[in-house]
Amino acid sequence: MSHDFNQQIIDEFRANQGRVGGPFEGARLLLLTTVGAKTGVRHTTPLGYLPDGGERIVVIASAGGSPRHPAWYHNLRANPEVTVEDGTFTYPAKAIVLEGEERDRLFARAVEQDPGWGEYEVRSGRTLPVVALVAVNHGPPAGRMGDVLRQIHDAFRRELALIRAEVAAAGPRLGAQLRINCLTMCQGLHIHHEREDAGMFPALADRHPELAPAIERLRAEHVVVQQIVARLQELLADDDVAPEELRREVDRLTGELEAHLDYEEEQLVPLLNG
Repeated sequence: MSHDFNQQIIDEFRANQGRVGGPFEGARLLLLTTVGAKTGVRHTTPLGYLPDGGERIVVIASAGGSPRHPAWYHNLRANPEVTVEDGTFTYPAKAIVLEGEERDRLFARAVEQDPGWGEYEVRSGRTLPVVALVAVNHGPPAGRMGDVLRQIHDAFRRELALIRAEVAAAGPRLGAQLRINCLTMCQGLHIHHEREDAGMFPALADRHPELAPAIERLRAEHVVVQQIVARLQELLADDDVAPEELRREVDRLTGELEAHLDYEEEQLVPLLNG
């Protein structure tokens, strides 16, 4: 991609909390900032990524099928301390170039979901490097607490929309990467709700006793959402699960979660910002 085209994507990404149009609309996209191996100058590149559970995501140095490794890959080989922007969070990360069986397994998982990765590798005539980005000091974004809460919620809304599209497009069996995408989202949602139950809700209840009915409802909704998440995890552990069954549960989770997030924002955002 040309510098001007890259910069257009970067600007749009930052202006719209990670959402872009054009050829990357609906894609999982991040901005990776590396330090130039020779110049020491910081360079930012938009890249597609794959969830990999927990605090790790994966990128592939495809360079659109070019026979040469991209500049960002050479940079992180020289200096693995990088910065990642995902539309909600901006955080430092450590880049780890995967080798051997682990590299081959993750690349095969990527190709199973999107054969384009394999086509890039054939066209390039090289083995495409696979790089894990491991978050370091992953804290909340800066800003007013209510606005931050809405940003985090929007990230869940966006991820659910991506997963719904992926499940809808799945063939007769679920691929390994789609299972990982779902499990990563489930894990993130569980952690977010645990933190709200243990931290934010008690603090708000102490300061605003009138919120007691709303917080009681939100806690009850957390239980319902977790029950659906647990059912999703059961289905994902079943090698013979039918995509349509998973689709029904994802749709059910989407409906329950979106209503919950809307109500929570309506009740809490004004107070958190005030």
